[in-house]
Amino acid sequence: MSRALSVGRPPGRHPIAGLPSAAQLASLGTVLCLYRPDSSELGGWKHAVSAHACQGMDSEGIRESLCFVDARGRCCWRLYLLPDSDFLAWDRLVSAFPARPEPVNDAGVAERLWRRLAVRLGNDAWRMCALRLQVGEGRELAASLASLSALGASTARRIGTVEGAEGELWVDDGCCASAARRSGPWTAGGMPVIQL
Repeated sequence: MSRALSVGRPPGRHPIAGLPSAAQLASLGTVLCLYRPDSSELGGWKHAVSAHACQGMDSEGIRESLCFVDARGRCCWRLYLLPDSDFLAWDRLVSAFPARPEPVNDAGVAERLWRRLAVRLGNDAWRMCALRLQVGEGRELAASLASLSALGASTARRIGTVEGAEGELWVDDGCCASAARRSGPWTAGGMPVIQL
C-alpha cells in the first residue's frame, strides 16, 4: 500500500488555466480518486484541460466531487470529498471552479443494474482508489495510496457503488481498535462484549 505515484505534465502544459495546481490538490489530504481503466491513478490529471465542481445527492446524503475533463470533452478523472479529506481546503478549492449538478440517479434497482452493465460493455467504467495527493520533487503532482477511516471507507464504497467503480480500499481502524479486538470477545456485529 505504500506505492508512490507521480505524473508530470509535458513541457509547456503546466499550469493550465482552469485546473488546480499540484499544491492546491495536495492540500486536500486523502480523497477518493476515480480514474478510467485504460489509464493510471494520476493519468486523468495528465490529460485534463478543465475542471468543474459537482454535487449530487442520494439517500445517504450529498456527494461532492471535482471533475476533470479532457480535450475530447470526456470526464477523465474525478476526486471525491471524503470524511478523511481536509474540508476547509476542499471548500477553498471547489469555490474557484464552476459548479455543475451530477445527473439525477433516481432509477430503480433494475434500471441501475442495466445502466451499470451498459457502462461496462461500452468501456466507460471507472476504477477507484483512495489517494493522498502530494507535490513531487519537480513540483509535479504525486500521490500515494492511502488507508481510510471506517467512515471514509463506507462513504467511498457508497460512491463506488453509485458510480459503478471497482477497486480496493484499505481501512485504518487505528491501533486502539486493533488492540481491543485482540484483547477480548466480540459480538457478530463488531461490538465488544462487556463482561461483568
